Amino acid sequence: MSLPLEGVTVVDLSLLLPGPLCSMYLGDLGANVIKVENPRVPDATRSMFVSKEGIPTLYLMLNRNKKAITLNLKRKESSEVLFRLLEKTDILIEGFRPKAMEEMGFGYETLKKKFPKLIYCSIAGYPEGGKLQDFAGHDGNYLALSGVLDQIGTVDSPCLSGAQFADIGGGSLTALCSILAALYQREKTGKGQKVDISMLEASLQFLNLYVGIYLSTGVVPKRGAELLSGKLPNYNIYKVQGGRFVFLGTLEERFFRAFLRKIDKESLLEDIPLDEVHYQRWKEILTHYFAGQNYETLKPLFENTECCLTPIKTIAEVLEDEEFIKRKLIYEIEYSEYGKLKHLGSPFSIVRGKENRLLPPKHGEHTTQILKELGFSSEKISEFKSKKII
Repeated sequence: MSLPLEGVTVVDLSLLLPGPLCSMYLGDLGANVIKVENPRVPDATRSMFVSKEGIPTLYLMLNRNKKAITLNLKRKESSEVLFRLLEKTDILIEGFRPKAMEEMGFGYETLKKKFPKLIYCSIAGYPEGGKLQDFAGHDGNYLALSGVLDQIGTVDSPCLSGAQFADIGGGSLTALCSILAALYQREKTGKGQKVDISMLEASLQFLNLYVGIYLSTGVVPKRGAELLSGKLPNYNIYKVQGGRFVFLGTLEERFFRAFLRKIDKESLLEDIPLDEVHYQRWKEILTHYFAGQNYETLKPLFENTECCLTPIKTIAEVLEDEEFIKRKLIYEIEYSEYGKLKHLGSPFSIVRGKENRLLPPKHGEHTTQILKELGFSSEKISEFKSKKII
């Protein structure tokens, strides 16, 4: 069975998380992905969070199914290589600040004239042409300005989520959807286009629920005090013994009754109905109940199909989850230099189990091979190396 994007070539100039994760997903779906890095300044994930054994685990998590070449885009001579590479490229991904590509001679308008079928995807924090386009930023900055961060945390204070909603949701996944849509449109029109992704702008989509509440009521939603953020006693987090936590998600009354029935407290609803005036009382009841429990005593409830009670797992526990392993969402890869390492499987079930075609490449591993495939002679390649272009 062929993969959906077989025959599609992607050139990825991006670094760190949003762009490389997007291009890895394209690779999972069958695309031929070529990762381009500066010959003297590799992708920083190659050196971030390296294990004591010297394993670049973060880099490995983001870069399967890619080939890697080095190219110094700041040298004018690099255009000879990049332009020849783009002749056979369908998608270009870059994550530079706005105008950086233009300054290097590779802006969209320049490339569009040479490669009219090229889909050019730019992933940036702030939108090009906006007042913030020249500002540096990170995930938390985009979440703060989009209003998302104001809805994460407790009534007393917002908090950092730990998960990169702006980088991955606003960047990687929005870019992926946009690229696939542009690829489909090209099938109909024969023309490529520029896909501008702003992680700030895309992060707004996480607020659909709360914007709807605000527009309906005129009241700004209160962090940690809305129906799905802490107001309800039956949709909340509770502490159990051993310093662990559980999540109770009995949003509908029938599920809440099923849970109370299992803990012999359903009769309390007769005297303490589940309405707003009694929310605090119910929180006290449930807090007291869970304080006397641990994961072992709660196991029958975790396994009950109607109780909507789940343990809050650590990453270590998730990596040992039998169901995730069975469904190949957690799997092991054998590396000659590192041994067996666990990885996250593709989120796309149509390719899961077949996504690990190429191991993450070493810095510049395929430079010579790809340049020769592009028609460059050994002498020319040596010249590029002497001029520090590759």
